[in-house]
Amino acid sequence: MIPREPMGRLSYAAIDFESAGAAPGETDLPVQIGIVRVDSLFGKEECFTSYLACERGVRRSATRVHGITNHHLQHAPTLLSLWPVIKRLLSGCVIVGHNPSVEWRFLRIFPAHGFSPWLDTLALVRRCMPKQRERNLSAVCEALGAVGSVDKLVPEKTWHDALYDAAASLEVLRSIVAALQLEERPLNTLHFAVKSRQPD
Repeated sequence: MIPREPMGRLSYAAIDFESAGAAPGETDLPVQIGIVRVDSLFGKEECFTSYLACERGVRRSATRVHGITNHHLQHAPTLLSLWPVIKRLLSGCVIVGHNPSVEWRFLRIFPAHGFSPWLDTLALVRRCMPKQRERNLSAVCEALGAVGSVDKLVPEKTWHDALYDAAASLEVLRSIVAALQLEERPLNTLHFAVKSRQPD
């Protein structure tokens, strides 16, 4: 169900996963999670990140993207073992992600978790920034002048780190809502970017 309260007063949790990479026919697996939660859109942030134990090695092609190697995953917790903290951070929030198909898929390890609604910042950018040709997070944040805000929120991290990318998704949402003065409008104003439940 999509809440009716003004966007500025809702709680949000931006989430991102980095993955091990997969060969054809393999199922991809998460190796890092990042979550940034706020109890109001422009409120104080709570950040969480962790490497994740993986049943197989990280593929070199994936390491070239995010820099995560098997060494980083030594002694890392499983995604299942993090359920209590993930549930606390995501419950009661609008879940934010930049084309969050990977996030939807990896969270299916928790059957019937009920996290909802979801807001796709890529869909938001397509509608609200139609002249923006490059729509990856780094290009969009650069266009919005939001890179400094992301750097301040998660210092010493960079693109393709799960926490950094989660923070970037949140800053994209904040920047667009502020620019369009939507803080007092209901979330359904962005219906084109919102799903009331996790897709099947």
